[in-house]
Amino acid sequence: MSIGHTLLGLLEKGPSHGYDLKRAYDERFGQDRPLHYGQVYTTLSRLLRNGLVEEAGVESGDGPERKRYAITDAGVTDVEHWLGTPEKPELYLQNTLYSKVVLALLSGRSADDVLDVQRAAHLTTMRELTKRKAHGDLADQLICDHALFHLEADLRWLELTAARLGQLKRAVTR
Repeated sequence: MSIGHTLLGLLEKGPSHGYDLKRAYDERFGQDRPLHYGQVYTTLSRLLRNGLVEEAGVESGDGPERKRYAITDAGVTDVEHWLGTPEKPELYLQNTLYSKVVLALLSGRSADDVLDVQRAAHLTTMRELTKRKAHGDLADQLICDHALFHLEADLRWLELTAARLGQLKRAVTR
């Protein structure tokens, strides 16, 4: 995820402090990976330098002064362009798991064991995500669905590979 574009999108609602942006990001997108304050302020500095945000005032309070940031017209255009650009579909053409299966076959180890261990790990993760989904809000449910669909595809690959281990062994041990 592009942190810069996400912060710009959050700023479209109105000017905000770095602290408030971090909190809004973490609430909506950072449940598994919250932003560090350093990331927020480094990103805001870069956005400021690139003319995508501007300072919209400074407030002083009990602690250090807090700068408010506002998105510029160039920032809005940048967000519009980012939203309109499709994400590159992730292709797993060189997969670590495939490498493990082939290396197990080449070394005389059990490729079935490699697949079984991975299947168990996937199923455990799927159970955890299903519980999380059941107790989550709509955003969390959608994020969990995305992950679950990917894990289901992985499980289909594991089953297909297990069914073809004999063929694969002949192909890689020639």
